[in-house]
Amino acid sequence: MKLTLIERFGFLVSDTGRLYGRVFDQRARQQLGLSLAQCRLLGALAAHQGKDALSQAELADRLDLTPMGVATLCDRMQAAGWLRRVACPQDRRVNKIELLPPAYEALTAAMALGDELQAQAQQGLSEEEAARLRVLLRKVHGNLSALMVR
Repeated sequence: MKLTLIERFGFLVSDTGRLYGRVFDQRARQQLGLSLAQCRLLGALAAHQGKDALSQAELADRLDLTPMGVATLCDRMQAAGWLRRVACPQDRRVNKIELLPPAYEALTAAMALGDELQAQAQQGLSEEEAARLRVLLRKVHGNLSALMVR
């Protein structure tokens, strides 16, 4: 019996995500000087600015990285002037992370890079097929999110 992994949903989704991430990482490093992890960190922070600013621990959880990995990313990005750590008023042991203006420019460029890669990845799909694919993936995402134990 020949095992055809590409026909299995979990393998197909996982491997597609892996390939997409690797291509994005290569292009982001070449064009922006940022890694995929740094772009993801910028995106997560941008979505939670102001009162809802994320701590390093919350970032680690959202990005599925270790707390030490996020600390290292934040150290590098703070040194480069992309973000700053602000002590949380309720718990001074916790640092909230805030983006600085250059980070928004980089995030805009990263999103444009993502749009270009998305168009290339969906080459050959009609607009309707691409929209339907996103709808279906959001449903699967919702189903899997509901299965997560918190």
